[in-house]
Amino acid sequence: MSKLGRTNAEFNLIEEGDKILVGLSGGKDSLTMVHAMKEQQRRAPFDFEFIAVTVSYGMEENFDKLIAHCAEYDIPHAIHDTKIYDLATEKIRKNSSFCSFFSRMRRGSLYSAAEKFACNKVALGHHMDDAAESFFMNFIYNGQLRSLAPKYRADNGLIVIRPLIQMRERQLTAFALENDIPTIGDEACPSMRFDVKMPHARAHTKEMLSRMEKEFPTLFTSLNAAFKNISQESFFDVEKFSL
Repeated sequence: MSKLGRTNAEFNLIEEGDKILVGLSGGKDSLTMVHAMKEQQRRAPFDFEFIAVTVSYGMEENFDKLIAHCAEYDIPHAIHDTKIYDLATEKIRKNSSFCSFFSRMRRGSLYSAAEKFACNKVALGHHMDDAAESFFMNFIYNGQLRSLAPKYRADNGLIVIRPLIQMRERQLTAFALENDIPTIGDEACPSMRFDVKMPHARAHTKEMLSRMEKEFPTLFTSLNAAFKNISQESFFDVEKFSL
């Protein structure tokens, strides 16, 4: 909670009067986030609201345990029904990667739900490991220096925040395990129901970072600092050094 509080203060993620939609898939990251948001609501010296929203892909998912968990801890929760699964069967070719498709569709559905529930912000459960992996994937595969911002404005005007962005994944895993929180894993991924090529780039990047961290234990601390200390003029962008 102290790390979340510092991150919030540094980037002004959660503010007075906000109504925040929290994306809740049921995995360790999003479940940790809704509990952290509930505790932040208790601790913060200002008032804000939040609602956890779970996107249903329209493949007859059973959310009974997730609904019961939210009710037990007095976490406001709603299911947002979609037809993403049916759409995927029409739009995606065999042996294609479904991950980017489902990610885009899920994000769009959260934006629609935010409008439905009159929320001005959407909170996503990305952590520091996600940011590091995204950076190296963009670097290696796309030739681009790009990561995950703690806060940005979407095209539709909604503000997207990542309260856990300076947390390590292992911290979130530990929270879920130590508190015996029932999490949903990869079995909920719609891609598992298709004959598709599973993504390898993120898995390879995760393995690479794990090896690097063993050799350089302060790797993620340095990455976190570097993401805030960008010398744009030192790169090959002619617009930055036109004289």
